[in-house]
Amino acid sequence: MPALAGRYVVRQQAEAAPALPPAYAPWLYLTPAHQALQQAGGEALHFFLEEPATGRTVAQLPVFLPAVTVARSPGMAPFAAVQTAPDLPEPALEAFLAVVEARLAARGVRHLRLRPHAFVYEPAASARLAAVLTRRGYRVALAEINHHLALGRDYAAHLHPSEQRRLRKCARHGLIFEQEPPLLLPLAYEFLSRCRQEKGQELSMSLGQLEALFRALPRQVFLFSVRDAAGEWAALTVAIQVREDVLYNFYPASPLAYNALSPVVLLNAGLHAFGRASHMRLLDLGTSTLPEGGLNQSLLQFKRHLGGVPSLKLTFEKELGGNG
Repeated sequence: MPALAGRYVVRQQAEAAPALPPAYAPWLYLTPAHQALQQAGGEALHFFLEEPATGRTVAQLPVFLPAVTVARSPGMAPFAAVQTAPDLPEPALEAFLAVVEARLAARGVRHLRLRPHAFVYEPAASARLAAVLTRRGYRVALAEINHHLALGRDYAAHLHPSEQRRLRKCARHGLIFEQEPPLLLPLAYEFLSRCRQEKGQELSMSLGQLEALFRALPRQVFLFSVRDAAGEWAALTVAIQVREDVLYNFYPASPLAYNALSPVVLLNAGLHAFGRASHMRLLDLGTSTLPEGGLNQSLLQFKRHLGGVPSLKLTFEKELGGNG
């Protein structure tokens, strides 16, 4: 590849750890500790773009093969796909993808699915990747609305008036935000599962998988709650520090019996305060996509009422083995 000749080398390996240190701070889902949790059967391949002159890894793409002809990134995570050094030239990124696609096609892979992070995480990187993928013949398989809270903004001041009233109501009724110890995970999982069942939904992870996540990443995964005046859980969530500057509200839940108080408003207030105190930049509220692919309108409206700022999250697909 002309864009790679003499300056870059593509390394392919089964191990998730790069041979050369990355020239960027990897997102949690691209670290070896999290990658080890994503392989639920099938094979994993890790592609790295190296710059030998500087001794750095300048791009990476982990790929999971649940079937012989199918590859995807991430395996089991909110996002993965390609991460690069900020100064990586666009032709080098495009050439890196071309090599990865050719090697996957040579192994019999015919379908590649990439799910990068929402644009708000790194807008310039997202725009560049989207442009390169489009040129390489990828199509947008799914376009989602992701919401986030900017932690530099005051939380309560940007709530919808109805949510401001609910936040004050939580305070009047003695509800408090707390960080819970991981030893309560079995009880927490039961609570989360029961809340999802009330809405006709299921959790995406088993208790064993959730416990493995906490064991593998004790400094990046947290259990937070809102307790009522009697000490009972009114809301729970699992939060993930995706990088030093981003906190993700991964598993929020509250029983229908507490709807009048709306303790999730207080839960997000606590997450906002925690992230702000930890010098983070964003609280990611996630997408509002239903499991079957439709839009959860009530969840979307709630995130808007929290002051959530929308951004785009795209999933790309390409059929390999052609001329792309």
